[in-house]
Amino acid sequence: MTDRRLAVAAWESLFRAQHEIFAQISSDFDEGTLNQAEYDVLLTVTRSPQMTARLRDVTANMLISQPSVSRLVEKMVARGLLSKCADPDDGRGALVRATPEGASRFRALAITHARGIAEKMMPLDDAELAELKRLTEKLRGPSVE
Repeated sequence: MTDRRLAVAAWESLFRAQHEIFAQISSDFDEGTLNQAEYDVLLTVTRSPQMTARLRDVTANMLISQPSVSRLVEKMVARGLLSKCADPDDGRGALVRATPEGASRFRALAITHARGIAEKMMPLDDAELAELKRLTEKLRGPSVE
């Protein structure tokens, strides 16, 4: 049986570490190129084949509601970061694709952001990072790839 106090202490430590590191690297998004939510959308889209993803897949990777994702995507389309069209395989769905401008902005910010993340994770060696990844995936459940 899991020790409840230890479980709560571990959760609080994990939460605080994530919160503190995120606060330190959030300055990556202060330049006005992309905000955190736009970066997250483009992360999903640019990792997809032909930099195109189903809107429902983008929503599944976000920590905001489906209507909020839809509004965000519409703003990104208006800013020229994404294009959007009907999903030919799902009449009710939509596909979003990174425009050259969106992909370029994402790549430029991703380099800086990845560098900041790596710096904050430096106290851990590669074996510890692999173990942290394994443990957090285990906490997230069997649906994690």
